[in-house]
Amino acid sequence: MWLAAVAGAVAADPAYAVLEKAYAALRSHQFDQAASYFEQATKLAPERGAIRKDLAYTLLKIGETAAARDQFRQAMELDPADHHVALEYAFLAHETRQVIEARRVFDRVRKSGDPASRQTAEQAFQNIDQPLRDGIARWQKAVAALPENYSGHEELAKLAEQREELPLAATHFEKAWQLKPILRIFLLDLGRVWKALGRAEDSTSALLAASRGTEPRVAEAARELLPQRYPYVYEFRKALALDDANVELRRELAYLLLEMGNKPEAEDEFRRIVSAAPEDLLSVAQLGFLRLNRSDLAGAMPLLDQVLKNDDTELADRVRFALKLPRTLRKRPEAPQAERRIEAKVLAGKSLEKGYMKDALKYLAIAHETDPLDFDIMLKLGWAHNVTKQDAVAARWFDLARRSPDPKVAQEANKAYHNLHAATARLQTTFWLFPMYSSRWQDVFAYGQLKTVVKVKGPLRPYFSARFVGDARSGTMDRSQLAASSPLYLSESAVILGLGVATPVHRGIFAWAEAGTALSYLRRDDVPRAMSDYRAGLSLTRFYGPTILNTKPGWFTETANDAVYVSRFDHNTIFQTQNKFGRNFGGSEDENTLRAQLFWAMNLNADVKRQYWANTAETGPGVRFRWSAMPPSMVFTVQALRGAHLVNTGNPRRPNYFDIRAGFWYALTR
Repeated sequence: MWLAAVAGAVAADPAYAVLEKAYAALRSHQFDQAASYFEQATKLAPERGAIRKDLAYTLLKIGETAAARDQFRQAMELDPADHHVALEYAFLAHETRQVIEARRVFDRVRKSGDPASRQTAEQAFQNIDQPLRDGIARWQKAVAALPENYSGHEELAKLAEQREELPLAATHFEKAWQLKPILRIFLLDLGRVWKALGRAEDSTSALLAASRGTEPRVAEAARELLPQRYPYVYEFRKALALDDANVELRRELAYLLLEMGNKPEAEDEFRRIVSAAPEDLLSVAQLGFLRLNRSDLAGAMPLLDQVLKNDDTELADRVRFALKLPRTLRKRPEAPQAERRIEAKVLAGKSLEKGYMKDALKYLAIAHETDPLDFDIMLKLGWAHNVTKQDAVAARWFDLARRSPDPKVAQEANKAYHNLHAATARLQTTFWLFPMYSSRWQDVFAYGQLKTVVKVKGPLRPYFSARFVGDARSGTMDRSQLAASSPLYLSESAVILGLGVATPVHRGIFAWAEAGTALSYLRRDDVPRAMSDYRAGLSLTRFYGPTILNTKPGWFTETANDAVYVSRFDHNTIFQTQNKFGRNFGGSEDENTLRAQLFWAMNLNADVKRQYWANTAETGPGVRFRWSAMPPSMVFTVQALRGAHLVNTGNPRRPNYFDIRAGFWYALTR
């Protein structure tokens, strides 16, 4: 009995086998291998803080201090009452220069921990806090004596931020920026502190200005703190109010206004750029084009002549093309701006190939800043943001790229834009159809639904639904034949119109409920043509391994589980689980390639009212296949199932049955 209980506990622990290997590696001092096993165990049992503690201590043995710190932090979050783990995290945070975080955790533990932890945390807190207090007092005297010394304001602001005196830090970072407006690192600092203070709009303006500066390290750090969307026009203007001399920032605003069709304001911004930086030939050319488009030859030609006389042959050729002049045959000398763009494009391409999306976005942003008219870069920015699940930003880049003069780039961007627009649009319409032949019933059944969902914020999304559930034979039967035909759940012989609400799908789970009317397409004396129809359900779907769309072979498992209440089934609730496991055979990308999966199916149906037709168990082999040239959502399936009724009270048929089912699935989303 005891052994059975232990065996059951071991079987219920998904991380047991991996942890055994980890502790064995620890005992033999193979710390790298032990760390690898512990990391696997954290994925198998992510809610267990003890595993993360063991991983953190192991990482410390191999010198991975920062990684150990992060594991202690996660263990602390899983068990906030474990003050020993909190202290370990705080000490490592201080060691790795995360002073604010260390001071904050020590402060919490010294107030809420056990006596021993409080004593340790109090001493550690004072060791951090006292030098900060003294330093703030010292620098306050220094800036009072020399108020024009920007470095004094900077030092005071840094100490105030570390001590979480954020209003004081913001005041002196702002003063340092006003005294030294060429150091945009102060804008980064100011944006970070304003963000912590909850001044979101002010923070965005400072970070936006810093992110469009010429200092790459500062620009990259600022981008990481900005909201995950493209800035609005008013945010550009607020940023320029902070950093009026930022040519890169103003140029991007000008191009944004141009894309929005606001040419007068865009021209005004380009005019300001040219006045402040006449050597910015890209802005000079763009201003010239804008004036040329509104037939202001007197204002346009001096600007375009300036570009033509410059050594930037590539830009000059664009002007010649616009003026319908022959292109120059001069050899283009090296230009730092062009070199920077080319280098950024090369690095971005390599990062995209290797899947380093953060680096790819950084280099693509640099390339776009150096040449905002490069539509290929816009397309790549769209794909990079799409991969990192920033779909709204990606859609904007695809929208810009589909205006490319290159037909190939424009076509690819247009297709991607429409696909993303369907996913991010306020209204999303889905249509699916599943016709199926059953040898047991000697009939063809058809199931389909047209559903339009209104995407709104919140836990529920309203939708309109039109379902069809019917079969080929019901329309040709009389009343007596209908009584002996397939059960209601296989063929309701109706179109069901309904309004409902549903939760968003989260990890394959969603719930829904709807109310509507079922309109029967058959004339029957015993059933009204129109009946009220109320439905609700809970669904869980999971898939592991390669799908039939995957070119790689491999084993797969899938499960689809539903609990559905239907008022028309005598207020019954039906439970259904359909499970498949098998082999995906993959295939090439050629249009005529056959993709196939062999699987074994196991299905179970049950209901609350114990009706014979709703309680069955089925199992048997099947094959699923499609050709590469078909739409991705079209799949054919053939199954040979052996089934048995689990409840036979009132069952007019045999308790066991054999059924061959063949059908196809097709779905479309817009």
